[in-house]
Amino acid sequence: MSNGAEASPVVDVEVTTHGDFPGIAEYARTKIGGLARIVHRPILRARVRLTRSHDPAVERPVVAQGNLDVQGRPVRAQVEADTAQEAIDKLESRLRRRLEHLAERWEAPRGPEAAPPWRNGEEPARAPRSVTRSTGEPRIIRRKSFAMAPCTIDDAVAEMELLDYDFHLFTESGSETAGVVYRGGPTGYRVALVAPAVADEVAPYQDSVTISPQPAPCLREQDALERMALLGLPFLFFIDAAQGRASLLYRRYDGAYGLITPAG
Repeated sequence: MSNGAEASPVVDVEVTTHGDFPGIAEYARTKIGGLARIVHRPILRARVRLTRSHDPAVERPVVAQGNLDVQGRPVRAQVEADTAQEAIDKLESRLRRRLEHLAERWEAPRGPEAAPPWRNGEEPARAPRSVTRSTGEPRIIRRKSFAMAPCTIDDAVAEMELLDYDFHLFTESGSETAGVVYRGGPTGYRVALVAPAVADEVAPYQDSVTISPQPAPCLREQDALERMALLGLPFLFFIDAAQGRASLLYRRYDGAYGLITPAG
């Protein structure tokens, strides 16, 4: 009798490259496409993007990003490496962990005693990824706005893990206010809310998360940029003084900046 896992078809992988990567596309399709064998739900789409930096100051010049659509649920990972093959190997490993977490989350029992799957045998927190610091005038080159359905802190942590982010902007369901969950603090996860006063209103959560006692600063966009550049921060959660809404300014791998805002 044949093994069902071995008989499972692999998924087609869209590979795009920015730089000279001879032969790497087929290697990426084989490695990343094989991940379809470890999930019990269909991968509807799989994309891999490889980029090489030509800046001699960058220690690991190859960046590989993978995006999967697992039955409508996005799973993402991004890695840095010295070579393209090493980047694909690291990307496959990280996506595999994300998929295992997703499968455990789908199958895990719900209730106050249920622990998140990344608490079982794996260190949840890691140091935020390094970024290239720009030497020019700080500027925003990418703006994203999206609807944020209210969720608990546990759900926000889960989403951050599946998307392999170091921080994640969300609407906290109990206080109905914007917040950002990020890697940090004594427990490995930390949440900043728009104001400390709403901390008493957050919905119950089970993950080990500390809540920052500091309010989000109210800043003009340019002031937020200058503060980030001056302090060398990886991101800044603030209230846009002109728009009156929560915003998340972050530093990209290339040293430029991106801005995330809630839609509406």
